[in-house]
Amino acid sequence: MINKTSLDSLCGGLAYAIGVLPPSLAAEANQDLIKYLDASFKNEKADRIFMYNPDAIAQWIFEKYYNMFTPIIKPTDLKLPFCTVMPSVTPVCFGTMYTGVKPEIHGIKGYVKPVITIETIFDSLIKGGKKVAIISTGKDSMSLIFLNRKMDYFIFDTIDEANRKAKELIIQDEYDFIALYNGNYDSTMHKFGPESEEALLALEHNINAYNEFAALIEKHWKSHNTLLGFAMDHGCHEIDGGCGSHGLDMEEDLNIVHLYRAIKGSL
Repeated sequence: MINKTSLDSLCGGLAYAIGVLPPSLAAEANQDLIKYLDASFKNEKADRIFMYNPDAIAQWIFEKYYNMFTPIIKPTDLKLPFCTVMPSVTPVCFGTMYTGVKPEIHGIKGYVKPVITIETIFDSLIKGGKKVAIISTGKDSMSLIFLNRKMDYFIFDTIDEANRKAKELIIQDEYDFIALYNGNYDSTMHKFGPESEEALLALEHNINAYNEFAALIEKHWKSHNTLLGFAMDHGCHEIDGGCGSHGLDMEEDLNIVHLYRAIKGSL
């Protein structure tokens, strides 16, 4: 069964979380996220958001290998099932995640990486006086499709370098919104299959990285109301030859589950 809630509802929810106006064309904010935020922050707003964006972790992977995820899921975390957009490929899906609109509106309708020119969550944050950073690798989608904005871009050759920079920025505590992209599960599952030993090791690296970021945030952002997200773009499926793929209009590729943690600050 395809999830009912569209990924385009996330962007408005993130804007609500941190108290800025959503992008002008964004879909209605996700109500489950809003209710969770209001309850967690006692109707206050977050003043920090950290979005960890691993690539291609499908809902069926999350459910089948749930024990791998339990170390990073607290009882207070929110699990948000989403249906991503078609075609279910990285630039299309991240385009929707951070604009709140369908591909025909944000303009990326295939595996291409032009700069999105309509309003994004990043534009909303900048207008709201927030300090924003994207951390990514090489010529990956997150490195390219949100360029040309008055924010900071940290683009590295390797995921290890990107993750070290994320830890550095968390400790410095100067940014209001950080989006970090890790593409290692996606690239590995394409070569060896979604459930291969190699892909599951990459998934374990994603989970461990998120756990480390969460620990640093809880230590260094104690005075902030923080929203922490484990937010992938699309799912995946196995193809002939034991390799992995995605991009089709099918449950395995469309269904994903985001994890959100609201951490109430203490002065």
